[in-house]
This record gives sequence, structure tokens and C-alpha cells, in this order.
Amino acid sequence: MNRRSFLKKMTASVLALLGIGGGSYYYAREIEPGMLKIHKETLSSTNIPKSFDGLKILQFSDTHVGFHYTLEQLDQLTAEINSQNPDIVLFTGDLVDEPHQFSWNRRISDILKSIHGPEGKFWIYGNHDHGGYGTETVKEAMEAGGFVLLQNQHTTIKKGNESIVMAGVDDVMLGQPDLDTALEGADPDAYTMVMIHEPDYAEKAKHYPIDVQFSGHSHGGQVQIPLIGHIYTPAYAEKYVEGNYQLGDRLQLFVSRGIGTTRLPYRFLCAPEITIFQLKSEQ
Repeated sequence: MNRRSFLKKMTASVLALLGIGGGSYYYAREIEPGMLKIHKETLSSTNIPKSFDGLKILQFSDTHVGFHYTLEQLDQLTAEINSQNPDIVLFTGDLVDEPHQFSWNRRISDILKSIHGPEGKFWIYGNHDHGGYGTETVKEAMEAGGFVLLQNQHTTIKKGNESIVMAGVDDVMLGQPDLDTALEGADPDAYTMVMIHEPDYAEKAKHYPIDVQFSGHSHGGQVQIPLIGHIYTPAYAEKYVEGNYQLGDRLQLFVSRGIGTTRLPYRFLCAPEITIFQLKSEQ
């Protein structure tokens, strides 16, 4: 959907909020965007080695710094992330809303560097990261912040003789996603997790030996109207909008509402969130 169509639908959402009441409009713009939720999930599988039982993975996504989300807010977010004591931290794309207009400096990297992930900090590109000629600039900032890019790549996380696989795919809309390359050489029987910015790509991922897909991109629709639900989600987030989905016998998809907003600065019945996943071995 193009920008004009997006704004038309989002404006309709705002008008609906105004119909509910002026207080709802104020709440959607000024209150709920700052109401961070901590969502928790347990990932259980016989594929998870016993040495990984209890491992905590934290996902955050879609900060869109620069569009009604400041570096001060990002700094506060990192403090909340660290308070959860994650072992692994994942960022699933869209760091800055408009990279070509953002005033880049070391501060954003210093904030990202303060995030603690003793077993690894990994990230993937979102469409806003590639958009606005931001590909290399965002990469430099994330690398300076201690995050490892998984762009059609995977890494093996080991504990003794046991291991799990973490993979990442390039952005679906503006990148060159390639699951075959991302999983090349990975043990198909190992517990395998993949970061893919756009959730609807799970329709392809479900045909691969993948246990979990972490996505964002949808923002949960940003605005949800009672009895109607979300009004709009972007391309490749139209089928899977938020929460947990089971695809086939193996793949679990988790779609984060993300942190920031884009296009219009509203959230209503769709609070921002970070998600903590705790592994549970069933061996």
C-alpha cells in the first residue's frame, strides 16, 4: 500500500478515535505510545538441548527513532531491557524511521552498546533500514553498538558439545532475502530460530527446518478499534499481525508490536512491547 493509501486509512482510524472521544485521541497520541508492555513466552521443544534449558532471549523491534521516538526514550528502553537480564538480545529491524534525515552521531551506538546480551546480540535489516540510503549507515551504528548482523546468515550458539542455531534473513521488501543461503551448512535437526522482519514471509519459512520465526514490521496495526480490530498493516504483515501463530508441525511465528510508530504517531489498544522468550528443554 502506498503512502497516500496508508495515510487515508490511518486518518480514518484517527477520526474513529475522535468519534469515541477527544480523550481517546489524546490517549492514543500522548499516553499509550509510552506504555511499554513486557510480554513473556516459553519455547518448549525436544530439539532444545538440556544445557539451553532456561536460556532467555529478548526481542525488540521497530524503534523508528526520529519519528516521535527520541534517543532519550531509546536510552530508557535499554535500561528496561537490561533489567530483564536476557542471555541473548535480538533486534528485528527498523532502527531509525528515515535514515537519510536522521542526525547520526555516536550517541545512538553508545546507547545500543549499553545493552547486555552475554550470549550474543543479533540484528537484521528492516525496510526502513534499507530505505533512505540507510543500509551502510545503520549497519555501522549497529556494529558499533555491539550487534552482529545476520543478513542471509546463521550462527551456531554452543554450550559444551550442544548447540542451537540463530539465523537472519535480509529484508523482504527492499533487500534480497535468501533462506537457503541463511541456513546453508546448518544442522537441520538442531533447534533453529530465524529473524525475518516481515511476518508473512513465514509462508515460505514453514517449508524449511525452522522452529521459531521472530518478526516485527506490523506494529500490531498501531491503532485497533473495539469490535473491529486493526485498521491497517503494511505489506507482508497482512496475514500475521501480532502474537503467536503455529504454522505446520514445526514452525512457531511470533510477531512483535514493536516499540515506535511510523507515518502517524498513534497507538490505541496496541501498546508497544518487548518480548522475552525462555527456552524449555523437553529432552
